[in-house]
Amino acid sequence: IEFYGSFKEMFEFFCKNTTIHGTVRLVCSGRNRMKTAFWTLLLLASLAMLYWQFALMLGQFWAYPVVLTMSVDSEPKMFPAVTICNLDPSRWAEIMVISYPNYGCNKFPHNPVVHTIHHNTSEQLLPYPTNNPHTKDNPIPFPFPLSPASQCNSTGGNCFYTSHPSGMDALLEWYRFHYVNVMAQLPPGPAPHPQHFQDLVYSCQYDGEPCRPGWVRGAEGHRGDLGREWGRSFSWKGGWSSGRAARGGGGVTIPGWLSLILRAEQKEHIPLLSTVAGVKVMIHSHNQTPFLEHEGFHVRPGIATTIGIRQDQVNRLGGNYGRCTTDGADVAVELLYNNSYTLQACLHSCFQRAMLQRCGCGYFYYPLPAGARYCDYSRQPAWGHCFYQLYSRLRNHRLDCFQHCPKPCR
Repeated sequence: IEFYGSFKEMFEFFCKNTTIHGTVRLVCSGRNRMKTAFWTLLLLASLAMLYWQFALMLGQFWAYPVVLTMSVDSEPKMFPAVTICNLDPSRWAEIMVISYPNYGCNKFPHNPVVHTIHHNTSEQLLPYPTNNPHTKDNPIPFPFPLSPASQCNSTGGNCFYTSHPSGMDALLEWYRFHYVNVMAQLPPGPAPHPQHFQDLVYSCQYDGEPCRPGWVRGAEGHRGDLGREWGRSFSWKGGWSSGRAARGGGGVTIPGWLSLILRAEQKEHIPLLSTVAGVKVMIHSHNQTPFLEHEGFHVRPGIATTIGIRQDQVNRLGGNYGRCTTDGADVAVELLYNNSYTLQACLHSCFQRAMLQRCGCGYFYYPLPAGARYCDYSRQPAWGHCFYQLYSRLRNHRLDCFQHCPKPCR
């Protein structure tokens, strides 16, 4: 191994033998200092540009960029679950099945605001038929005393105020609040009037054949996951999409189709709990809890509706690319639903636990953990104040549930 006697000799050897353009000029033009200085500045600028590009590449790499790739696949898929619910939350017979003779009430509570709203909206905004027994002079009775709802705390020093775009909206909110209080006071157990598939579905065919009994699951009365907020609810869960083609209208070939003829009856339903008629429909996975208020759509009565779906599958990377969960096992919130993890299931469970922690009772439309009770003004007179404040924070994304509930990775 030959060692150089000085750094100058080593530098001259490097400049004469390297493949870097311009370095040989540093040696050959040694007699012309201006030319040497020019080539020196040019070489330094080139090296600076090279290292700048290296810095940009490393910065882009450590930023974990996301590349969106899309592909279209054609393969046999499990037919999705279809959940249908009546838009009328309850029937009068289902509430009056328990008799409270000491609490009979056939008029509105003596609340001047509510009475004024009812007086001004009953004739103008409610198209009641002439044979309907519930009119302005004979209001809708309740089996419980409907005392004016308090949106103030127990001391009365802190009140929650909300505005409504119309008197009808305020009246509907008042009715729904009292409906929750009435239903929360019913004893637990099976519904006295069990739901039957034929009460909502007049005809059901899958792929041209009658639906099998094992394909339909109904919500268990008012204590089921769906029956609390909606009326009669059923989830249809069939099998694999049939390979045999069925002929639709106009000669269109539809492999594996579901045909339903639904009943949207308004008789014996309580007015003002729902001002619309029809059903709510949601198409979802088999192991997913349906949340119709977020992902469902309305189907009005008296029309034929054809629905076609396309499945978009999103795979989130997680890790340094963002927070997501595979199955919810790493989420601090314990789900109250016996199905796979979804963002809405986590948010509902988190909100219910926040209600139990801060209000001392649970919201009627969400499931309860063991040992807890639903809110009603016979036990918690000021629970409405606590609920509306908490729900306002959730609606405005100011509740910590959004930090505790990540999106699913798939």
